[in-house]
Amino acid sequence: MTESHEVPVRFARLPRRGLLLGLSTPRVACLAASLALLIPSVFLTGVAGALLTLPLWLTVGSAAVARWHRRPIIEWAPTVGHFVQRRLAGQTRFRARVDRPRPTGTLALPGDAAAMRFVIDTDTRRAMLHDPHAKTLTAVACVRHPAFVLLSTDEQARRVCGWSRALAHLATTGSGSRVQVLEISIPDGGHGINNWWAAHRASRANPWVTAQYDELVATVVPASATHRTLVALSIDTRSSHSSSRAHGRGLTAAAALLQQEMASLTASLRAADLRVESWLGEHELAATFRTAYQPGFETGDHPAQSLERAGPVSMDEQWDHLHHDNGYSTVLWISEWPRVDAPPSFLHTLIFQQGVRQTVSITYEPVPADEAMRDIRRARVEYATDAHQKAKLGMISDLADSVEARDVTDRERSLVAGHADIRFTGLITLTATTLADLEAAAAETARAATQCGCETRRLYGQQARAFTAAALPIARKVSP
Repeated sequence: MTESHEVPVRFARLPRRGLLLGLSTPRVACLAASLALLIPSVFLTGVAGALLTLPLWLTVGSAAVARWHRRPIIEWAPTVGHFVQRRLAGQTRFRARVDRPRPTGTLALPGDAAAMRFVIDTDTRRAMLHDPHAKTLTAVACVRHPAFVLLSTDEQARRVCGWSRALAHLATTGSGSRVQVLEISIPDGGHGINNWWAAHRASRANPWVTAQYDELVATVVPASATHRTLVALSIDTRSSHSSSRAHGRGLTAAAALLQQEMASLTASLRAADLRVESWLGEHELAATFRTAYQPGFETGDHPAQSLERAGPVSMDEQWDHLHHDNGYSTVLWISEWPRVDAPPSFLHTLIFQQGVRQTVSITYEPVPADEAMRDIRRARVEYATDAHQKAKLGMISDLADSVEARDVTDRERSLVAGHADIRFTGLITLTATTLADLEAAAAETARAATQCGCETRRLYGQQARAFTAAALPIARKVSP
């Protein structure tokens, strides 16, 4: 009898480094401004001057200390200012102009994603998305895989190692690759189960067996959902310029290089027992976009879709949610991952929620070794400086500071050992047909994330940009 070995997963803490004593640059500037108002008034007019200017320096100082949604108020200033500016300029409201068709080859998406273009490969009919601002070219694959939680522990460990090797290979290609994995969960009302049972039910079968299957189907149908896994692969056309000279120049050369990366990724996923069913063409990718913006689109019988008309008809961005077409959406950021040993299937409770329409998006971005080493050295200097300053002031160092410093040391040790350094960001998009259902889904998702050992935060003032990066398979760089 063989002994099974489970590979635990543990993540580092979210870094909270600052300019001085763990305080961020805006908080230090705010406190300095408060002292700049208080000290001259005390020296010039004494206590009376301090009391006279109390509303000014107390308000400025409180902005650096008081918190709203677990963040200092001063750190909300850029987000609030940007949102107000876009609201005044009318950029939070989008309406499709039927009388002004989109230029050929562009996507009908709102916001800064409107500049994205698509290219169709003439041989394979695969669709590639080109972002002229970010200088990226992206292709999307539909991946099939067995139920991970039903596999043995050894088999789970083997597949996790295969996936890690696939990411490590992307980090060594030098093409500036970025990978986005989307797990789309759509409550389907049992259409798939009922259709399968109607097609396979035998009229001459044993009545007892038929009755048992009918009872099973009736029990399972209310909690059934359709799950779909997409993998978006993006390359940086600027960093891949030297590698694509053999194929010419421009977008044609970048497309040829992306084809090579797609073949390489397909082979890497096959080694991890992940089967690439197909690389999406225009119609499949357009249907994916319409499903994200229009709840219920996936259950209808629709003609072939075009990427030029795959965007929303209308969209209104609010402070904490979006209203698009016939649905409401909000985006949550996974701010903390499990900091204790967790099994590889720790996200099972979050992904398989009953009755929640959601898209879990994880974006992986390899970091060049020299850039990673510079960031590690900078972090080590900042932690050492903070510890020295706290010792001079007689302050006691927090345990969280030592844990974060140890995480940096572990990261450096892995990098020196030859492992790749990868940044990753997790976002959750929730969609419902009413605002009340959306709030209920957000509360349920927060509880499910807690059970998985994760913490989630709703993104405020940037829902439109976050929705584009989290709900659509375009592998955009995200910075919550």
